[in-house]
Amino acid sequence: MTTQESSPVQAILKAHRRGEAVGLYSVCSSHELVLRAALRVALDLDTPLLIEATSNQVDQNGGYTGMKPADFRRYVEGLAAEFKFPLQRLVLGGDHLGPNSWQKLPAAEAMANARVLINDYVAAGFSKIHLDCSMSCADDPLRLDDETVARRSAELAEVAEAAAAQAGLPPPVYVIGTEVPVPGGEASLEQALAVTTPMAAARTLEVHRQAFASAGLRAAWQRVIAMVVQPGVDFDHSQVQHYAPAAAAELSAFVAGQPGLVFEAHSTDYQLETSLQALVRDHYAILKVGPGLTFALREALFALSAIEAELLPPGQRANLPAVLEQAMLTEPRHWLKHYAGTPDEQHLLRRFALSDRCRYYWGEPAVREAQARLFANLDAATVPLPLLSQYLPTQFAAVMQGRLSIQAQALVEHKICEVLASYARACHRPEIESPHAGLVSNL
Repeated sequence: MTTQESSPVQAILKAHRRGEAVGLYSVCSSHELVLRAALRVALDLDTPLLIEATSNQVDQNGGYTGMKPADFRRYVEGLAAEFKFPLQRLVLGGDHLGPNSWQKLPAAEAMANARVLINDYVAAGFSKIHLDCSMSCADDPLRLDDETVARRSAELAEVAEAAAAQAGLPPPVYVIGTEVPVPGGEASLEQALAVTTPMAAARTLEVHRQAFASAGLRAAWQRVIAMVVQPGVDFDHSQVQHYAPAAAAELSAFVAGQPGLVFEAHSTDYQLETSLQALVRDHYAILKVGPGLTFALREALFALSAIEAELLPPGQRANLPAVLEQAMLTEPRHWLKHYAGTPDEQHLLRRFALSDRCRYYWGEPAVREAQARLFANLDAATVPLPLLSQYLPTQFAAVMQGRLSIQAQALVEHKICEVLASYARACHRPEIESPHAGLVSNL
């Protein structure tokens, strides 16, 4: 694992501040096939790889993945070793670290949990920490003021500094901000935040600077590398709010005048590649993507299920979409409060929403078993090329060119690679014109 002093994060951001058109994409997922695809793209396009665990995925109690921070690090490094991916190019980050998972508790109790969370992430070697105290707890006002957010963030930074020192690790770099998009996308774009004003960004920065100074964290403040703002980029269940550079021009001009600082753009899922390039150009030098990757995963798995339905009689099929649907109905807590409407409308959202709440269910034993059976069925039958062309045309083209195996898992990973490659090109290799040039050539 890379150390903070030699971190590609800092090297890339320094190059960006020197005027180079470079940035860093952040893979916010714990799914094995997504991470395998990310490793393939980073290897093939020769980029660093930033992987971030979110506070509800991985925490001191296991999160919804069942992994604690040290478990997640071992898991990612095990995959990297399989690919012979250089650990000096791998960076682990923590996303939305704060009281997010404990918002229903009083603030004192929620922050006590958040302190343990931060300690465990940093002690496990996560070197990029997003301090997110923007959410209200049970006894808080509906919307927190900047001073409270900053004070709580500084409190967690103090824990992080101590954890790194005790573990003998370099201290981490930090991301701050108060206008933070909802993790995983909005319920409706009508609820999305407006573009942050330069005045609001300046106030957020100054209030955090003062909070860090008051806590005796001046050295840590020098490692605040980015701030989360709202550039007018977001998505909900069925719509995407695309980046409009003119609307964020004043905000971009503001950060250009802040030495050593860039913006971090959340909810960039489903943006056009030209928009991703424009975001990097306008100093949103860290691009976060998560649901868009598991959405591509789901698309590929459903496409393979459609192929399976053409090839096999009902009794032999894995019926993955139906198994996934049953898992979501059996345990609705990950989607019920997010998906409104009639039963038919909710059914459609569970399967196809851009917010992709089904990503929480791929680890369920019955779903994992159905996926494994789907792969085994198709690999045994060998997918006919006409069916591959019908349901996965881009992968069909890669197979025909001899660049991709027709095995089921390889097809799924390639589908995810398509999305990741657009981020890699926007951040590091805009001169690559083809979305498939050299991509996953060793599949």
